[in-house]
Amino acid sequence: MTENAWFWWQEALAGRIGPIHDGHPQQGFYRTRFKDKPWEPVAIWFEDGEWHALRGERKVDASDVWTWCCRNPITHEAYTKAIEGAGWDDEPEAPAIGHNLPDDPFEALQVEFAAEKEQAEAFLKQPIKTQADADRAAIWSKRLSTIAKKASDLHKVEKQPHLDAGRAVDNKWRELKEEPDALSKKLKRHMDDYLREQQRIEMERQRKAREEADRIAREAEEARLAAEKAAAKKIADGISDAAAIAEHNNRIAEAERLAEQAAQAERDAQARNMSAGRTGARVALRTFVSARIVDYDKALRALGNHPEMKALVETLANRAVRAGVEVEGVERFEEQRAA
Repeated sequence: MTENAWFWWQEALAGRIGPIHDGHPQQGFYRTRFKDKPWEPVAIWFEDGEWHALRGERKVDASDVWTWCCRNPITHEAYTKAIEGAGWDDEPEAPAIGHNLPDDPFEALQVEFAAEKEQAEAFLKQPIKTQADADRAAIWSKRLSTIAKKASDLHKVEKQPHLDAGRAVDNKWRELKEEPDALSKKLKRHMDDYLREQQRIEMERQRKAREEADRIAREAEEARLAAEKAAAKKIADGISDAAAIAEHNNRIAEAERLAEQAAQAERDAQARNMSAGRTGARVALRTFVSARIVDYDKALRALGNHPEMKALVETLANRAVRAGVEVEGVERFEEQRAA
């Protein structure tokens, strides 16, 4: 060893990390951690002709821990603070949840998140002013995202049997649901031409019935007017014998008959919906409304301010920009955000 046993560590603290060799530890204070776990303080020293090391409060092999901690030197003050349970200046305090967590993973994660949330929300009330604050925020973000990932993993594990069972049920019933429905629709499409032809025939019938109804209505109106004129003439001529009265009544009756015939013809001229089947299984022509775009540019201009169209255009524009494709009317926008 050199005359100054702390030389390598002191240089490392100053940012000048010296040569690193497996199995050759250097005396000093460091920290290390397992993946997604808190930092643990490490002390390495040479005494009585052999190397000693502590990881937290556990004795460990100095050569083994050296490889993991050598690039993370810390001051003696930081080591002392950490070993006393006061945490690290550059990362959030560990939540005070103890070791008696619930056995249920969901409840345990709820407790862990509640503790982190309380501290993080208090931290958010103050602006970040130092590098240590920024480091703590980054570590807190990581810890919270780890909780979110744990929740996602546990959620997947708990839900997977239900998803598998649901898929099994879906697979069991899929053909029996889809194939009859598809065949039912094919049968309806098979009827389309026939029902359209029947509708054409019906429209022709309606046209002729309308013409006949109009003709009868004219005859009824003419008969009514003729009866009224004849009655008025006889009254003017002073004719009021039984034969004249009978003739007048006959004219009135004929006019009424024609009026009733006209009303019936009007009813016959009403539309009849073409259908097939019986009650409860009837199929008829129905009108289905859909858009047929005849001028794409005009349609785009007309729909350009629709919220869904704007969202779609933004999605396509983002995709193009990220792929390095230039699009007219779109400019590349870059923003620095913590991630």
